[in-house]
Amino acid sequence: MVYHALYGKDVMMNVYDDYLQQLRDQIDKIDDQLLELLNKRAELVLEIGKIKKLDQRRFHVLEREEAIYQRLVNANPGPFPSAAIRPIFREIISASLSLEKTLTIACLGPEATFCHIAAIQQFGEAASYIHTRSIPDIFDEVERGRADYGVVPIENSTEGVVNLTLDMFIESPLHICAEVLLEISQCLLSHAPSLEDITVVYSHPQALAQCYNWLAKNLPHAEIKETFSTAMAAKMAQEQPHVAAIASEFAAKTYGVPVCRLRIEDNPHNFTRFWVIGSTSPGRTGCDKTSLMLSIKDGVGALYNILAPFADNGINLTKIESRPFRKKPWEYIFFIDLEGHQEDQPVSRAIDRVTAMSQFIKVLGSYPKGSRLL
Repeated sequence: MVYHALYGKDVMMNVYDDYLQQLRDQIDKIDDQLLELLNKRAELVLEIGKIKKLDQRRFHVLEREEAIYQRLVNANPGPFPSAAIRPIFREIISASLSLEKTLTIACLGPEATFCHIAAIQQFGEAASYIHTRSIPDIFDEVERGRADYGVVPIENSTEGVVNLTLDMFIESPLHICAEVLLEISQCLLSHAPSLEDITVVYSHPQALAQCYNWLAKNLPHAEIKETFSTAMAAKMAQEQPHVAAIASEFAAKTYGVPVCRLRIEDNPHNFTRFWVIGSTSPGRTGCDKTSLMLSIKDGVGALYNILAPFADNGINLTKIESRPFRKKPWEYIFFIDLEGHQEDQPVSRAIDRVTAMSQFIKVLGSYPKGSRLL
């Protein structure tokens, strides 16, 4: 107010405009420098690619990517948000890799399913995505070499474990390479002018279950119908004016269907865990998990005895799940998640002891712990 009184409002506005322009000019210069550095980085990536090809090394080193993210987050002094570092550098890495070879990723389709979103969260927009109709198809694409990796759902914080994914590992030669933790936020999509005009709601059974109370309260008059995926529901809402879909915001943008209501899930803290599957398990990152499955002879204290080696070696078990062994009635396969990498000595010692007591054991993979940061 004092400045305005002394110099007048118009004069001060000109001063502000000049200062804003100076700041914008500085930002433009920094953006030019960033672009120059990105191209220099890409040149180095291409050189590394040539060396890998000559030495027949792995083209894509997942643990190296994780080390980059961790180092940058730990080194960030601010004010740039640490939560934004991973998604930004994910796209930089994805685009740089595509100069050598485009990674091909298999995931549940069609486009814009939550599985597809999780795959993008791991591999970025520059990867190529194969959209399959089933989880077994994802395993098949990777096993046959038509995809470099697959992304499969393993567990939802509300609905529990995806048993089909666990069952596939019993005979599959593939390994777990990474895990992705994705927040599941459901939206109501429709071209209908109001909720009263919606006659049918389509979605995947799991999404419908996650929004059961909201639907009962807000759309009691609408018919509820199940679809193969939330993305398929969005496609149906795209084509029919009085139809609604429960799907993600990403699906709304992909298929051009307006969002009527945001975050309609009954549980606002809803996450799904996905596994990235591939032919090779990554090396240590220092912040890893290991998953394995085993079967044991039934008897008093059998489960206690098989778990004791982990406790003796100070290893934290984060999950234990049992499944019937399809080939042997009344026998069970145990799936175990634990903290640490199979190359860590405590983990290696524990697995050796458990192997000696098991009828069957298979290490599914050691991989970096997932992060909830997008």
